Amino acid sequence: MKSRLLTAALAGSALAAVGTGPVHAASDQLWLDVPSQAVLAAGGTPERTLAVRVTHDNTETGVAAGQLTVDASEIAAFARVSWPANCVPESAVKAVCDFPETPAGTNSVAAAQLGLSALPDADLGASGSLRFTATAGELSAFPAETVITLGNGPDLGLSQAEDQRDLRPGTNTRVSATVGNNGNRTVERTLLWLNASYGTDFRERHSNCEYAQHATGTSAVCVLDEAVAPGELYELTTGLRVGRKALYERFDHSVQPYSDEALEEAHGDRTWTRGTGPELDLRLTPARRTAAGEEDLDLSDNGRVVILEARNTADLKLTGSRARGGAGDTVTARITVYNRGPAWVASLGAGAPVATVRFQAPEGTTVVGTPEDCWTLPPSEEGPSVTTYFCWTPIYLHDRASHTMEVRLRIDEVVRGARTTVEILDDEAELPVSKFDPNLRNNRAQIVVN
Repeated sequence: MKSRLLTAALAGSALAAVGTGPVHAASDQLWLDVPSQAVLAAGGTPERTLAVRVTHDNTETGVAAGQLTVDASEIAAFARVSWPANCVPESAVKAVCDFPETPAGTNSVAAAQLGLSALPDADLGASGSLRFTATAGELSAFPAETVITLGNGPDLGLSQAEDQRDLRPGTNTRVSATVGNNGNRTVERTLLWLNASYGTDFRERHSNCEYAQHATGTSAVCVLDEAVAPGELYELTTGLRVGRKALYERFDHSVQPYSDEALEEAHGDRTWTRGTGPELDLRLTPARRTAAGEEDLDLSDNGRVVILEARNTADLKLTGSRARGGAGDTVTARITVYNRGPAWVASLGAGAPVATVRFQAPEGTTVVGTPEDCWTLPPSEEGPSVTTYFCWTPIYLHDRASHTMEVRLRIDEVVRGARTTVEILDDEAELPVSKFDPNLRNNRAQIVVN
């Protein structure tokens, strides 16, 4: 199975509530992307924003402009919805929102940014669903919903910073976000968790942060002493170096109210080194919203991921091997994917393999053993007449590193010079090899037996 990079920033995130409805056009399917749940602080505290996006499967075609219908009747007794400019209310609890077309090559579009706030006299613990439907051209999305609940306590949240692309290796960049408290109680101290992937690094090592390096990058745990009151917004900026090995990078960050238990959990079993530079601080922004050691009310907006893509390449090279034996012998053939750099290659979001290798058994042999991350395609009338084998590399491969796959072959009949071609495929949708590999000619090799 493909492995996935799991981070602390994403562990508490709410899953998107998407439907599994019928396909209305054979070539595509429309989906609603909304949080599965959201918590509002009781007492009429400042609004929180709920973002609704419409996505589709087939990025080779575009999707026409459409309409999102929002039904807030189930939460009207305890919460108020503020409709954005693109939404036309049909009643006090229902609105229809126009959203633009989705161009070919993209898979989603913003449909609405709804404002939600609790009514001042609402009962603590009240709960109900905000319901959504959408249509665009001939496509209809299956209904989705967000469960809205009233709570009591702090509610830290991070804004989503924009992704960055076409970065130049050897330069600097920074990620800026805002930290806000949508709850009704002050957060006295904040625990901040950061992770910069392997091709990037932190420009400064702050004295109120601890750092740990690992195979896919560097993590930091910081304790921020600025109190964050309900309704206040603070700016948080992290400086990053874009290294010579950078290619497909990501930056993760998350916030939560500080506690000794949360700090211990963030430390895990890694070895941490405290920084010596100036402290990393939250800076109060000029815009302050008017406000009307506990757990955070809503974790869905505590962690964010920012994609950082560099203008770089990584040359994959494939090598095969030779084996010899008699009839009845079992021999081992080795297939190696080598990354000649200069960049490392990683699929830290989708968890796709760096490369998928395809081969068949040489004439006179039978494959009797493959690595765990391999699967087969049996012979068919439409395809190859013999079994085809596919094997995955891991989801990352450092520069100047290699991954070797051992394939066990039983020699049924000695055929002099029996051979088969091994090749790296270029059909991985999440990580196409031709997008980063400047030399596809060395992506083929041979296994030769006798």
